[in-house]
Amino acid sequence: MGHFTTSDGVSLVYRDSGGEGFPLVMLHGWGQTQEMFRHQATGLAPARRVITLDFRGHGLSDKPHHGYRIARFAADVLQLVDHLGLDRFDALGWSMGTSVWWSFIDQYGTGRIRRFVAVDQPAAVAAVPWMSAEQRQQSGAIFDVATLVALGAELAGPRGEQAREEFVRGMFSGDPEPELLSFVAEQNRLTPAYAAVPLLFDHCAQDWRDVLPRIDVPALVVGCDGSHVHPSSQEYVAHRIPGARLHVFPVTEANSHFPFLENPPAFNAVVGAFLAAEEN
Repeated sequence: MGHFTTSDGVSLVYRDSGGEGFPLVMLHGWGQTQEMFRHQATGLAPARRVITLDFRGHGLSDKPHHGYRIARFAADVLQLVDHLGLDRFDALGWSMGTSVWWSFIDQYGTGRIRRFVAVDQPAAVAAVPWMSAEQRQQSGAIFDVATLVALGAELAGPRGEQAREEFVRGMFSGDPEPELLSFVAEQNRLTPAYAAVPLLFDHCAQDWRDVLPRIDVPALVVGCDGSHVHPSSQEYVAHRIPGARLHVFPVTEANSHFPFLENPPAFNAVVGAFLAAEEN
């Protein structure tokens, strides 16, 4: 475990498995932590040098009262890879972590990224009024702007903890293992509402559809039949990224937004095979 200080004075905690493997930088989702990838830090190493990060406001990192925007998070990631001296690396994002990579690519390009893995993130989370019905379906929008605003108000209000637990529970289909659900909820509680609410609004207000065709490195898009993110949105993302591959986990293998926690061997096999295939 290590830490570094960003250009605006925030201390961020990361883990680096070290070793000789090619670096893989993995970014977690909204309100979660790098602990989401506890099975990948070991399961993908030592073939890979696995690097994870607690975003600002999350996990063990500082929780300042500023900087809760996707663009700032992308700048933090740039400063992380600079701090580690990574000229080239593979990039994996899950949920909001994918959006952070899309912002990174939008601002800084793909010159340092060798391969890219996007896990279960719609191209646009909130449907805006100027989207057609077809565009809303393609983008994978989960709710409209009014619902997003109402959710933010609930999360920031007196029943915020309950609203957050309900929101996280909605990311699982069926009956998840109690220990798994408890672990995810526990990690989510580490992000205070003053960080979680503005970040969620900024994250959901983004539309990355115009970035996807500009991703010019080998890419893998991962979806899950049991997730609240509809697999058709992942098909759209894969179609928009030139030459991207698509893998959708059936409910028999994973039944939520968290396939890397539900079925680590299957997830690690899919990601590991993609990362290794390009080396041959």
